[in-house]
Amino acid sequence: MSLATRPSFTTKTAWDALGVESGEDTDEEVLSETPASQPESASESATKPSKSALKKQKALARAEKRQQEKIARAAARAQAASGAKQAAAAAAPGDIQPASQRAVESTSVPSVEPAAAKPVAAEKPEKLPVKELVQDVSGPAAPKRANGAAHAHDANGSAPQAPPTKEPPAPSIPPPTYNTPAPPVESKPPSHQPAPVDKGAPVVRRNDIENPPENKQQPSPPEQAEKAKKKSSFVTRTLWTFIMIGGFITLLLMGHAYMVVLVMLCQTLVYREVTALFSLKRKDVGESGARGRDPWSKTLNWYFFAVTNYFLYGESIIYYFKHVVFSNAQLTPFATNHRFVSFTLYLIGFVGFVLSLKRGYLKQQFGLFCWVHMTLLLIVVSSHFIVNNILEGLIWFWVPASLVICNDVFAYVWGITVGRTPLIKLSPKKTVEGFIGAFFSTIVFGLLWGTYFMRFDYMICPMRDLGVTAWSGELQCTPNPVFVWRDWEMPAPLSAFLSTVIGHQVSSVPYAPYQFHLLVLSCFASLVAPFGGFFASGFKRAFDIKDFGHSIPGHGGMTDRMDCQFLMGVFTYVYYSSLIRENHVTVGSILQTIVSGLTLTEQLELMADLKRYLEGQGVTVKL
Repeated sequence: MSLATRPSFTTKTAWDALGVESGEDTDEEVLSETPASQPESASESATKPSKSALKKQKALARAEKRQQEKIARAAARAQAASGAKQAAAAAAPGDIQPASQRAVESTSVPSVEPAAAKPVAAEKPEKLPVKELVQDVSGPAAPKRANGAAHAHDANGSAPQAPPTKEPPAPSIPPPTYNTPAPPVESKPPSHQPAPVDKGAPVVRRNDIENPPENKQQPSPPEQAEKAKKKSSFVTRTLWTFIMIGGFITLLLMGHAYMVVLVMLCQTLVYREVTALFSLKRKDVGESGARGRDPWSKTLNWYFFAVTNYFLYGESIIYYFKHVVFSNAQLTPFATNHRFVSFTLYLIGFVGFVLSLKRGYLKQQFGLFCWVHMTLLLIVVSSHFIVNNILEGLIWFWVPASLVICNDVFAYVWGITVGRTPLIKLSPKKTVEGFIGAFFSTIVFGLLWGTYFMRFDYMICPMRDLGVTAWSGELQCTPNPVFVWRDWEMPAPLSAFLSTVIGHQVSSVPYAPYQFHLLVLSCFASLVAPFGGFFASGFKRAFDIKDFGHSIPGHGGMTDRMDCQFLMGVFTYVYYSSLIRENHVTVGSILQTIVSGLTLTEQLELMADLKRYLEGQGVTVKL
C-alpha cells in the first residue's frame, strides 16, 4: 500500500514524533531517510544499514551535539560574568529568534516526550521547524510502527497545524514531495549554533565562541613561563658569577700552590666534558640490537690523562724547584729518570689500548684514541703552560686572565648598546661594534690594571717557596727589569709645548717597559683570544648542544668559561719565555749540573776545591 492512498500521518509511529519533539534527529538523518512512496525491494534492504548501526549513528550525533552545547554554555557564562553591558548587548539580537522558536515549540507534541528527554528538548526546540518535522514523519520506518498506536492522535493533530517560522506553512504534502527533501535549517557549523536559554533569557553565543573574553584579558601561559625562566636564569647566573669571583680572589691571596690546584681542577672538568662528547657505541649484536660501551674506553681515557699530567707537572717541579729536588737523595732518582719513567707509563697505556681492540669496536676505538690525544694537546698542555705562568709570577696569570674577562664583558656591553652588524655566523650574538668597542676598552683597562699590580712583590716574584701567602710578606726578589720604572726624555720642542700648556716644566715622562707588554697582551686578548670562544661555539654546533656541561649553574660547563683562557695562557707563556724572562745561573741549575753530570769522585773533588777557595777568601768552612 503506497503512502498516497493512505490518510495523512496515519502510518507514522509515536517514536518518530518523539524523536522530532526531543530534537534528537539530525539533518543527516532527515536527508538519509527513504520516502514512503518508494517501495523497499530485497536488494535495497540488503544495502541499507542495520538498525543497530543507525542507533549508533544517532547516539554519536546526539553526544556530539551535547558536547557542543556544553562548550557554548560555558562560553556564555564566562561572558555574562565579565559585565552587565556585554550581556545586555548579546541578549538584544537574541529576542527575535526565540519568538519563532516558541512558535515551533507550541506546535510540537509535548505529550509524547519522556521525562529523560525533557532537558534536551528544552534547550534546542528551535532546531527542527515544521517542514523538517513533516519530512521526518514521512520516513518509512517499519520497525517503529509497533509503538505508534499510543500517540498517533497527538502526532497527527499537531504537525499539520504548525504556523510558519521562516518558511511558508506546510500544506498537505503529495507523494512527489517526499522525493525532494527540504534543505536543512542547521547548515551552519556547530560553533555558530544558538546557545541554549538560561531561565528564560535567550542569549546569542556565537561571538563568544569565536572570540572568548578570557584570551583578551589574560596573558598567554607560555609567555609567563618564559619570563619566569629568564628571571630565574639571570638570578642564578649573577649569583654564581660573584661566587666565582670571590673564590678566585681568595685562592689568589692564599698562595701559588692553591692557584695551581685550581688550574688542575679546571682542566680535569674540561677534559671530562670534552671526552664525554665522544660516546663509544658498539654495533648491533644479534637480533636484540643491543648497544654497549667498550669496557676499557673510560679507563684508558683517564689513564692517558694521568700519565700526561705526571710528565708535564713533573717537568715543572724539577725546573722550578731544582734546589729542593736535587739536594734530596730520595728525590734525585725521580728527577734524573723522570722522562724515561713517563715514556714507559705511556707505552703501557698504548699496549693496553692495542690489546683492548675488539671486532665491532675498531672504528670507534681508534676514533676515541685520536680524540683523547687531541684533547690532551689542547687542554692539558695548555693548562701546563698556565701553571708555568703562575710559577713565574702571579701577575703573568692574573692580568692575562683579567684581560680576557674584561674583553668578554665589554663586548657584551657594547654589543647590546650599539651592536647592529653580525660578526661571525658561528656566534650570531657577536657584533662588529661590540668587538671594536671591547678592543679599545680592554687596552685602557689593561694599562691601568697591570700598572697597579706591578707594584707588589707578591705578584711579580717567581715562586720559590710553596708556603708563601699574600699576608706572610716573605716573598722578596730582585724584580725583572720590565717592572723597573724609567724616564723618557722628551724632545725639546715637545717639552716646551707641554710646559706651556700644563703650566710647569715637563722634560720627561716616567714609564715601565711592562706597560708596552701590556699593550701587546691587551691586543691579543681582544683580537685573537675571542676566536677560542668561536672555536668552542663551532664545536658545540657540530654536536648540536647548547653547553658543554652543567658544572657551573647558570653558566653551563667549565669549558664554556675556559675556552678563551687556554689560548691566552699559551700565548702569555710563549711571549714571556721568549722576550721577557732572564736566564741567570742559579744555585739550582748548578746543582742540577753537578748531580746529573759528575760522578761521586768528581763531586768530592769539587767540594774540596770549593772549600780551599772559600778559605782563601777568609770564610771558614766546616764539613
